[in-house]
Amino acid sequence: MPPRYTLTVASLLMAAAVALGALGAHALTTRLTPDALAIWRTAVTYHAWHALALLAIGVLQRLTPAPRGVALAATLLVAGIVLFSGSLYLLALGAPRGWGYLTPAGGVALIAGWLVLAATVTGRARRA
Repeated sequence: MPPRYTLTVASLLMAAAVALGALGAHALTTRLTPDALAIWRTAVTYHAWHALALLAIGVLQRLTPAPRGVALAATLLVAGIVLFSGSLYLLALGAPRGWGYLTPAGGVALIAGWLVLAATVTGRARRA
């Protein structure tokens, strides 16, 4: 993912995290059970932290000739946010439990993104 896209996606994901956090804090508190609200908060927390990480990756891409692994890490974080947090948002809103199968896949994508980033910045990944 080129730096421009990374920064744009990060900004949009952060805006969404803030909006979804506000929705949970204000509009959903009387509509969801405490357990569902806890799931919602987990989704927002992971969503926001990883969108911030994506923003940092975009800055890294802009400031340095970043290897291909950095772009791959960014892509994995986006996929992780969508799968992990997205599935939790759906579950909190009462979606069928089958959506929960996406949650661990999203978690794996988030972990993989961090590991790819670590390998890349330490020079263990092949440089482009």
